[in-house]
Amino acid sequence: MSWTRGLRAALAVCVLLLAGTAGCGTGEAHEPKDEVSASLVGKLLDDTDDEGRHYREIGKNRAPDVGVEVVPDAGGSWDVHLTVRNFRFSPAGAKMRPVAGRGLAYLFVDGGQVTRLRTPRYRLAARLVPHGTHHVTARLYADDGTVWAVHGKPVESTADITASGTETAPTPPPTPGGSGVTRATIPAGTPGR
Repeated sequence: MSWTRGLRAALAVCVLLLAGTAGCGTGEAHEPKDEVSASLVGKLLDDTDDEGRHYREIGKNRAPDVGVEVVPDAGGSWDVHLTVRNFRFSPAGAKMRPVAGRGLAYLFVDGGQVTRLRTPRYRLAARLVPHGTHHVTARLYADDGTVWAVHGKPVESTADITASGTETAPTPPPTPGGSGVTRATIPAGTPGR
């Protein structure tokens, strides 16, 4: 009769194992570990930018910030330097999902998009800034293409620059604060920096 006890014990173990795995579930009901809480990545708003990208509202205390400085270089082009706070640039190939405080910056000249930036520096070609006053804007975006926003306004900064010939003088430092403006008027023939 010892074989019947062994058989019963084996059946009991099988039943326990099957019941245990059924009770554990497959994990499909749980959120994936790499998902981020919606409260951390803000609330998607109905408002959009000029290209139709939705704003992603985030609380001011956790919001990223950007400042922009534009300095002429000796070759006639312009060096753009972004200063960010509470923000990291995502590398190329990052997943297209929002992550708090991460993403990329779009650079605009007079409202037209020039490039997407994954670093804080860019050289702006002279042909994009002909003679006259221009608005150079850096706006922060999440990796999913939404615009980081605070109080319904995009997180951005604008530098107003005036090209009037040989641009070789530096602009004042950027004004961080989400919508700061740096103004630089550079007369023709200004000596080098």
